[in-house]
Amino acid sequence: MSWARFMAVLIKELRQVRRDRFTFAMMVGVPIMQLILFGFAINGDPKNLPLALVVADQSPFSRSFVAGLENSNYFRVTHQVESAAEADELLAIGKVQFALVVPPDFSRKLMRGEHPAMLLAADASDPAATGNALAAINGIGQRAVGRELYGPLASLRPVDAPFEVRVQRRYNPEGLTSYNVVPGLIGVILTMTMVMMTSLAMTRERERGTMENLLATPARPFEVMLGKIVPYILIGYVQVVIVLTAARLLFNVPMVGSLWLLSLALIVFIAANLAVGFTFSTIARNQLQAMQLTFFFFLPSMLLTGFMFPFRGMPGWAQSIGELLPLTHFLCIVRGIMLKGNGITEVATHLWPIVLFMLVAGVVALKRYRQTVD
Repeated sequence: MSWARFMAVLIKELRQVRRDRFTFAMMVGVPIMQLILFGFAINGDPKNLPLALVVADQSPFSRSFVAGLENSNYFRVTHQVESAAEADELLAIGKVQFALVVPPDFSRKLMRGEHPAMLLAADASDPAATGNALAAINGIGQRAVGRELYGPLASLRPVDAPFEVRVQRRYNPEGLTSYNVVPGLIGVILTMTMVMMTSLAMTRERERGTMENLLATPARPFEVMLGKIVPYILIGYVQVVIVLTAARLLFNVPMVGSLWLLSLALIVFIAANLAVGFTFSTIARNQLQAMQLTFFFFLPSMLLTGFMFPFRGMPGWAQSIGELLPLTHFLCIVRGIMLKGNGITEVATHLWPIVLFMLVAGVVALKRYRQTVD
């Protein structure tokens, strides 16, 4: 063992790290990103979940119950609609997490001691997002309405609540996590593989010295980009077929909606991720940097999109970042089609942000490729 040779190699590596500022920045940036995301953005107990309200009985009892829901911090009234059909539509497109329907004769039956019922419909496609809120619902109702039962109505204050909250867990009544995770895996797998394979494709050509030959051809930037992307679209569809087959045969995940509509959304989503990978390939100088950029994009896509943790449990700034990522909207699309049977009207709400992201990423990739040609 020669300490002189050891120190020579050590100094050489330190200088190499200092010169490779991109890698050093990634080594510092990734831990900082993880600290911020796990420390501030991730929350396993979602609060202020959006609630659609259908109140046909404007009485002190219904108002007290709604106030109790909001005071619990689990619920936040965002929509007041006229009918249960409108509330169901808001649930289907993901605008709200819950819908509360108070019948017109609620207060009359309560004062007669007939133990009336109100309906609380929950979007249970993600059991982790609704579990704690539903567990707290009975205690909230008993405390809230009990304050209104005084004087002649004091006899209606038993140990249990004088009314019933009938909970409907829509789209996943058994609370199976596979119904939520397996469809989401389609988006996660495509995000990881499409971005990584495309970013490595161009940097591999640059490292092997074949990039100059490609640039010397009369192929235009858009033609090169399209030729690089289309093969991976086919690979992406193969991956989707594998996941859907396993979802049906192994996990019994339902396919309520249209498979053709899902195929259309897949084309846009795959193209958006491939455009990101192509952009990364124009930034990275080698395959290692391409892998680092892929990880830097994949980490927030895993944590801020609602795949691993409830999306509505995150603070507002984290949700704003998540709304910019295509995986956030694709998760709503794939779960909506497979579990809710959403049609083109509901899917279009989440499809246009992916299209916009794809166009922006594609333009950036083409601009940077033109600079490389120059």
